[in-house]
Formats: sequence, C-alpha cells, structure tokens
Amino acid sequence: MRVKVDEDRCQGHAMCTLACPELFLLNDDDGHAYVEAELVPAGFEENVRQAQRGCPEAAIIVIED
Repeated sequence: MRVKVDEDRCQGHAMCTLACPELFLLNDDDGHAYVEAELVPAGFEENVRQAQRGCPEAAIIVIED
C-alpha cells in the first residue's frame, strides 16, 4: 500500500495526523499535510484508510498495491 496527499486539495484540517501521526506530518509553513515516504509500513494500513475516510477535502490518495 502507498499513500499520497494531494497538495492542491489539502486545507490543513489535520484530521489525518489524528488518525495516523506516524505517517502524516504537517508543513510548518502552511499547515498542510504531507508524507515523507509513500510506502505504508505493515500494521499502519487501517490507520491510513481511516485517515483517508476522515479527510474533509478527500486529499488523501491510497494506492493498494
């Protein structure tokens, strides 16, 4: 599984960081979310799916490999 944040859609609500703070980080400049590495480590898949479902802007893209 891989995950990305659509920078054009993210509005910085930070809901993803509540669901999975280990993977989603916030940019210090504008507060928008990002991930350092797209590959989701084993054991974090459900947290990433929860972050995707909870994103009010639908900015989280999950790619099931």
